[in-house]
Amino acid sequence: MNTGHSGQIFKPQVSANFWPSSGYELLDVDANGHLLVTDAYLRHLLSRPEIAPIAESCANEVALHHALEQQPRRVVADAELAGVADKDAADNYAVWLRFRDRLLAKPTLEASYLALFQGEGVDVAPILVQQLTQILLRHVLAASGEKINAMQVRMAELLFRTQKISILEDGAVMAADDETVERHALSGGFGSIGELLKQGGLPVRSVDLDVLSADNLDAYWPRSEFFDMVISLNHGQASLDALCRVLELWIKHFLQVAVRIQTDKEIVDEHWVWHVGLDAQANGILNDLYTGAEVSEERHRRLMCLFRLEFVNSADMLAAVAGRPVYLAMAMDEKNQLKLKPQNLLLNLPLAQRS
Repeated sequence: MNTGHSGQIFKPQVSANFWPSSGYELLDVDANGHLLVTDAYLRHLLSRPEIAPIAESCANEVALHHALEQQPRRVVADAELAGVADKDAADNYAVWLRFRDRLLAKPTLEASYLALFQGEGVDVAPILVQQLTQILLRHVLAASGEKINAMQVRMAELLFRTQKISILEDGAVMAADDETVERHALSGGFGSIGELLKQGGLPVRSVDLDVLSADNLDAYWPRSEFFDMVISLNHGQASLDALCRVLELWIKHFLQVAVRIQTDKEIVDEHWVWHVGLDAQANGILNDLYTGAEVSEERHRRLMCLFRLEFVNSADMLAAVAGRPVYLAMAMDEKNQLKLKPQNLLLNLPLAQRS
């Protein structure tokens, strides 16, 4: 593998190769276990449909794409972009170049990811951020040294793919990949989980999706990139425990601190001192509950799960709140969509100051 980096170590192997087209195998790993951008990975990003030339592409666009394939790190002059006849295509190249520069601005992919959310805000396309999150999760799970099961991988999907939430008549809280739901809505596929979409408010006939459970975990691996398995998010389900484990590994990899996360049904704490919403909806609800502001029944209904995070070593926390739990929550929006933001956990925990 062409790396151009020193101190490379081999990426850890897992028993099942999930998300194989993510580009993970094209990256290198440094001596600290963090990912390094390679030219091969940048070429993989160039193959995205938003930027790959098509039959109608002009000669300048084809030449630009070819030049970038030959030298993915090359500087592209404004005149080269201006020479692309299709202005939408030119804009796509500008977006890609900005994303590439963000990846190369830091020594590791992890550092580049964190830098995206610092400063004046994210200035790259959401789909590229999601792809970056996916590849980092792929590494976090593989590098954990633990035996990863399919439920944990399926729950990791929540951190980079929007979920459609439905509450069925029997009280079951089901989550399906939102993009997959939309696709089935258009095709009108048939199956046993049609009620899931009906409850979600989409005008569809039925959907051909399977529910992932302890009884069929092996079914996930060959279809890991289909994003077509439904999960139950009710309290006591293995899925929520799996999500807790994924979040623990995510924090440990980026922040080098060990935490324990478990589900909680309510916050009964006179000394509540810190909370983090795993998405924008949950963050707003937690803020209002913390300050004593009124939270309507409808907003309460959107709150899907509360979590309790505890630092294994209280010395890793800000001294003022050391030893106290951090409350987490996730909530769906008014469209019954769940859009988690895993960066919130990396940027908003009460970490002790480090030299």
